[in-house]
Amino acid sequence: MEKKNKIIVFQDKKIRRIWHNKEWYFSVVDVIEVLTNSPTPRRYWGKVKEREFKSLELSPIWGQLKLPSSDGKLYGTDCANTKNMFRIIQSIPSKKAEPFKRWLAKVGYERVEEIQDPELAQKRMKAIYKAKGYSDDWIEKRVRGIAIRDELTDEWQNRDVKTQKEYSLLTAEISKETFGMTPTEYKKFKGLKRENLRDHMNDLELIFSMLGERVSTEITRSKDAKGFEECGNAAKQGGKVAGNAREDAEKRIGKPITTKENYKKLLEKKLSLE
Repeated sequence: MEKKNKIIVFQDKKIRRIWHNKEWYFSVVDVIEVLTNSPTPRRYWGKVKEREFKSLELSPIWGQLKLPSSDGKLYGTDCANTKNMFRIIQSIPSKKAEPFKRWLAKVGYERVEEIQDPELAQKRMKAIYKAKGYSDDWIEKRVRGIAIRDELTDEWQNRDVKTQKEYSLLTAEISKETFGMTPTEYKKFKGLKRENLRDHMNDLELIFSMLGERVSTEITRSKDAKGFEECGNAAKQGGKVAGNAREDAEKRIGKPITTKENYKKLLEKKLSLE
C-alpha cells in the first residue's frame, strides 16, 4: 500500500492509520480493541456512538476512510485524527487510556516532525535497528531497500493496483522468481513466524531483494504497465533478472545465497563469541 498508510503497534496490538489532510487518522475500531480487549470491537464502538455521540450524528468527529482489512480489500472504516481520538478515548473506561493517550500523542507528533525534516524518519529507523544489534553496513542496505520498495509500491498504486492482496501477490511473484520461494515459503525456510522477513535477511539476500524490486519498477515504467495483470508480468520479469543474477553469483561463490540463518541465530552466534 501507499507508504504513508501504516500499521503501528501498541502493546502487541495492531492499529491501522492513514495520512489524510496532512495528519494521521487512526482506526477507531482498532483503538477500541486495544483499550477494551473486546472480542466484538465494532459492536462496542456502535454502543459508544449511540450512548456518547448521538448528538454528533450530523457532524461526527470521525470520518470514513478506506483501510485494508484482513481479506486484503479496502473498506470504509471509522477513523479519527489525534485530537478527536482523545475525545473518543475519554468515553471508554480503560486502565490503558492514559498510557495510550501519551503514546498516541507521541506517534502523531513524530510524523509532523518527519514531514518537516524527512531525515528524522531515517534516523529513528536506524537507531532502532542499531539498538537491536544490527551492523551499520546492514542498516544502510535495509534502509535503502525500504526506499526501493516504497518506490515500487507507489508505482503500482499509480497504475491501478487496488487491494492489499494484489500487492502481496505481486511481491510473491518477484520473490518466487528471485529466490525460488514466495515470502511465506521463505519465512518458513528461515523458521520465522510473525517476524518481518527482511529484518532476518543477510547482506546478499537484501541486495538481491532490492535488485528484483528495482528492476521491476523500471520494467513497469518502460512498458507503461496498467492494472494488476500487466504489473504482474513486469514483476515476474524483474524477479527473473534478479534470479538469474543470483544463480550466477551462487555458481561463482560456490554456495547458495539463500540461507536458513536469521537475525535471531546470527545474534546468538555473535553473543556466544563475545
